[in-house]
Amino acid sequence: MTHRIAVFPEPGALGPVMNLIGVSQGLRERGHEVTFILEPGLRGAAERYGFEERHLTCMPPMTEAEQAKYWDDFMIRYMPTFRTSAYEQIGTYVRACWEAIVDTVKWSVKNGLDDLLQEINPDLIINDNVALYPHTQTAGCPWVRMISCSENEIIDPDIPPHLSGCAEGDARCAQAYKEAFERHIKALHDEFMEFIKSCGIEPIEFPEFVQPSPYLNLLLYPEPLRFKRRNPLDPEKFVYLDGCVRRESMSYELPEFSKNNNGPLIYLSYGTLGGADVELIKRIIGILGRTEYRAIVNVGDYKAQYDSSEIPGNVTIDSWFPQIAVLPHVDVFIQHGGNNSFNESLYFGIPPLIMPFVWDGHDNAQRVNDTQHGIGMHRYNWTDEELLANISTLLNDEVIKKNVTSTSSHMQQRDGKATAAEAIDNFLQRHYA
Repeated sequence: MTHRIAVFPEPGALGPVMNLIGVSQGLRERGHEVTFILEPGLRGAAERYGFEERHLTCMPPMTEAEQAKYWDDFMIRYMPTFRTSAYEQIGTYVRACWEAIVDTVKWSVKNGLDDLLQEINPDLIINDNVALYPHTQTAGCPWVRMISCSENEIIDPDIPPHLSGCAEGDARCAQAYKEAFERHIKALHDEFMEFIKSCGIEPIEFPEFVQPSPYLNLLLYPEPLRFKRRNPLDPEKFVYLDGCVRRESMSYELPEFSKNNNGPLIYLSYGTLGGADVELIKRIIGILGRTEYRAIVNVGDYKAQYDSSEIPGNVTIDSWFPQIAVLPHVDVFIQHGGNNSFNESLYFGIPPLIMPFVWDGHDNAQRVNDTQHGIGMHRYNWTDEELLANISTLLNDEVIKKNVTSTSSHMQQRDGKATAAEAIDNFLQRHYA
């Protein structure tokens, strides 16, 4: 039976859209109709994969161009905090981010998310959000929660707090983070819960801003990197996808490099928002230019700030690369640890060098260290020699190579988009039987 499914990713953020493309491709193959609800500033992001889009802004009044740059501008404003620890960021970036997210929830109510959902009339809503949007729970149909960040979004007393970057088993780090999070965020959470109650929704206990779905929850994290929980998740309601890599139609042909044309290939991309860190990227380009490696570097919307005459012959830069098509050629992936890049790196068997700046990047950087699936290092506090030593380790360490290769095989056999589609399809059949 065909069902109509509304997909609602984090407003204004491209990463969740790309993750949900893979899930939606699996659903479409099973005959379901999928409609994305997107900010106007992301117009076309799902349409180019053949999906219907409906547009609703959950942001303060601004132009589409301003919407498209909203999170870029936000990141630039808080860039000085990227040099601080996950703990220190609670009162700066993390608080500001939660304030912005809560505002998008309030604007979704003001701007008519309920009316749009009634027009779409879905049989199911898929939410990829870190905060609760009331109208997705009062739309008269079940909703699925996608957890596209680290799995510790779903809390457990034995695993590190979400966003903390604490190592597994480091109780002192976890407790310090929890206490600081409560000091800085609890008042905002209380205010948000008052708003939620005014919308007819039961409030959620601190520190969560959105509860698990009572119907079905999907987690991206691959099995070999999962945390050991004191309270195991119900497998009927919590389904691990082991990544969810979308299908791309485009291919990528490696460029000819004027230097080191046969050297190991390094791919550097800090994601949709990380290109703003121009000075850091320039520093790494300069270091790689003196090595035997080749490098492909995603500089985002900041290409004009790079002098082409200063780009070494073994490095190529551009504003965008088809990452899914590039990765099969790559030997090491330098990244910020966002969950899409993190999972895609492991899916293709490429050891990640994670240099986090915010959010779940801290968790993923620590997790690859804990499980020997890569290297997590400070974003700024390192020497040239340390960076090159880490790249050499990822190219040559037999334990890391074995772990990443094994996890890649597991993820590809699992096929997250098919797993997600099957779990949703089975739920729909039971619910609408």
